[in-house]
Amino acid sequence: MVHTIAMCKVYAVVAIVVILRFVLPVPVHAVVVHVVRQLITAVVHLLHVIMIMVQVLVPVVVLMTIIVLLPALVLLAAIQQVAAHALAAAILQVVVEVLPVQVVAEAVLPVEAVEEDKQIRECNNSFELERTLIMNKKLTLVALSLLVSMGMGAQTIYDVTKMTEKDLNGTARFVGMGGAMGALGGDMSTIATNPAGIGIYRSNDVTASFGFSSTGTESTYGGNTFNSNKNRWQLNNAGFVLSNKIGNETTLRYVNFGFSYNRSKSFNKTTSMEGLLNLTPDGQVVSQTFLMASQAGGMLENGYDIKYIDDNATPNNNVFNNNNVGWLAALGWGGSLYDPLYEDVNNKDRLTGFGAFLPQPYSKFRSRETGGVDQYDFNISFNFNDRVYLGVTVGAYDLNYTKSSIYSEDYDTGEYYDLNSWTKIDGTGFDFKLGAIIRPFETSPLRIGLAIHTPTFYKLTLATNVFLESGIYGQNDKGETEFYKTTVDSYDFLDNKDMTYDYELRTPWKYNLSLGYTVGTNLALGAEYEYQDYSSIRLYYPEGDEMGYENSTIKEMLKGVSTFRIGAEYKVIPEFALRAGYNYSTAAYKDGAYKDLPLNSVMTDTDYANAKSKSNYTLGIGYRGSLVYADLAYQYSTYKSDFYAFDDEYLNKTKVTNTRSQVIFTLGMRF
Repeated sequence: MVHTIAMCKVYAVVAIVVILRFVLPVPVHAVVVHVVRQLITAVVHLLHVIMIMVQVLVPVVVLMTIIVLLPALVLLAAIQQVAAHALAAAILQVVVEVLPVQVVAEAVLPVEAVEEDKQIRECNNSFELERTLIMNKKLTLVALSLLVSMGMGAQTIYDVTKMTEKDLNGTARFVGMGGAMGALGGDMSTIATNPAGIGIYRSNDVTASFGFSSTGTESTYGGNTFNSNKNRWQLNNAGFVLSNKIGNETTLRYVNFGFSYNRSKSFNKTTSMEGLLNLTPDGQVVSQTFLMASQAGGMLENGYDIKYIDDNATPNNNVFNNNNVGWLAALGWGGSLYDPLYEDVNNKDRLTGFGAFLPQPYSKFRSRETGGVDQYDFNISFNFNDRVYLGVTVGAYDLNYTKSSIYSEDYDTGEYYDLNSWTKIDGTGFDFKLGAIIRPFETSPLRIGLAIHTPTFYKLTLATNVFLESGIYGQNDKGETEFYKTTVDSYDFLDNKDMTYDYELRTPWKYNLSLGYTVGTNLALGAEYEYQDYSSIRLYYPEGDEMGYENSTIKEMLKGVSTFRIGAEYKVIPEFALRAGYNYSTAAYKDGAYKDLPLNSVMTDTDYANAKSKSNYTLGIGYRGSLVYADLAYQYSTYKSDFYAFDDEYLNKTKVTNTRSQVIFTLGMRF
């Protein structure tokens, strides 16, 4: 540990000398001595504080990383994007090796199915080959892809979008102003939006924020409306800032250090829908079983016959661990939900495809999603002449997501099936954020903020399993009609284990432009514009190779997202303030986006929702004492989405309204 602190001191000297040479217009030798003495004292103090709060080695590594890499990070913001990508990837590979983040497991209750009484009637065994061929059209391009890995198809545009998005969260003051504080700074939460905002501080700060949220969904399909709600208490935000004054007359006035924990994304959500599925314009059935049959048909076109694979199955080569078999096809085949089609029905020499045959279904869907993204930010920032503020933040992310769902179809023949899917994704990631705040006119309170965030580089692990139960009429060996109840469990094929695999996710670059203006000491106004190109999200295999098919789908179906934020704070008296804010974010999905599952996909949760633009409305109040402060904020978020239980060009959408109400209380101390 002594050696580590000594190394920190050496690196601190080098870093500060480099910075001063580029920034100061006058000889710096006298200033350097004072700066180094103050900065080394601050670094040693910070190491001791963080070691008590976070563990032993983590803060040392982080601070060394920040100090050593600061010149490189400044250069990173100026060079071209291609070079920046390569440099960031190299840096992150080193950081990931030395800074593990423990993933906290979260227990999730399974979604329970509601069993319905089934009245047995005469079986309808008519094939709907034409309908199956229509479904196959969307899989034509998929059939051209090479089936090379079990990891293929386990991530969709809806998964990566969910993991890229962030909620409006942080301190109550930050939320109360709609998060529009990138140029104003001086709040703990700006560490994650514009790192230069920490450079505004002139005193130490310790704060913690607690929140209560209520998430609701209202879904309407076929005249049926269902409401689902989920309430949750949580620690929203906590952190501290250590402010170190360098001098009143020196160009470099302050060097500040900050740490912040923030719950940047909550996945908690429940969704329900049910109703009699609509028919196609020409009166044919719409059913998830056509998707199963289409996947099997596409595999056959690529030379992989699920019937042959199942008939010749071994423990090491069956329909659930064969890299060329999609799990939807495996479930439908095992549950007798579709049949093989032959060129000659009597001879059955030539298999031509697969066809679903069940009548118009009454469908039900229930899902529960839990988890979130915990964000840990480490910051160093600088104040030059009270006119220019620069900052850099190293972010560490801990992602945990679990989804359990059940989809069922019941038929007036008494036949049915229930499909239970479970998926868990967890892992860690890192990013870098660079920021600047400039006061262009010395006599004006106008501030301009600029920030750039590198992609977040995630290393993730997915685990999934599935269970299907079906009750279908069929003929026994005597040619008699009989009701068969069948179960298909992935555990039976995978030695009672989940299917797991590792992969990497790279989120888009983020660009932020902000303005801040104060009127006297009573009114503060903020505005921000932020942009992320979601079509640039990329997925990689653990070896570093791109997931070509998935990435082409991302590029085809996602688009850039613009976010606008405005906020205001008015001090009625010096100790009491009122706040308000508003956010608007555009949709990430292009028109016509759908859940595109490759032929060998292990994913069986076929549902998806195309979210539209999102609005956040915020209010807040605050009290400032000489030492202690307290803030309270309320935000209401709402957006609409078009939900589909599975992909079918004729399936009517379920209209969903998503809402979230949140109350945040912050208690802090400045000294």
